[in-house]
Amino acid sequence: MSRPISEIVPDLLPIGAAARASGVKVPTIRFYEEIGLMPALPRTEGNRRLYSTTHLRRLAFIRHARELGFDIEAIRTLLTLQDRPEQSCAAADEIASARLIEVRSRIAALKALEAELQRMVDGCAHGHVAQCRVIETLSDHGQCQFHNGHGENLENS
Repeated sequence: MSRPISEIVPDLLPIGAAARASGVKVPTIRFYEEIGLMPALPRTEGNRRLYSTTHLRRLAFIRHARELGFDIEAIRTLLTLQDRPEQSCAAADEIASARLIEVRSRIAALKALEAELQRMVDGCAHGHVAQCRVIETLSDHGQCQFHNGHGENLENS
């Protein structure tokens, strides 16, 4: 079981230590600051950023949301909601529901892709390339059920 960040981290950390503690790379932390997901941070006399446990929790929140596939704007909204805990969570539910729909759509497309690949493999006679179902299907887009209405092009997902 992991310990809370507040037990692991001293009061303020420079960016490298914050990166190690949060699991977010330094360039990514800077990017999050540039786009406003992270607030303006206090700096030392030497102009070094200093991160508190609150900042590390915010970085962990962002990292986890990214791992779950939420886009930057959804994360921005979720952070705004998190910063105002008295609000209704309807917006958060809506964002998570939309992400769930995207994931289910992707799963359906992957299942269709799996079925097409299985059909190709099952149709292979394991003879010569001239009679190879895999090569034949890849050569003739019209034979591919995945791309002919039974599945969606994953390259565009």
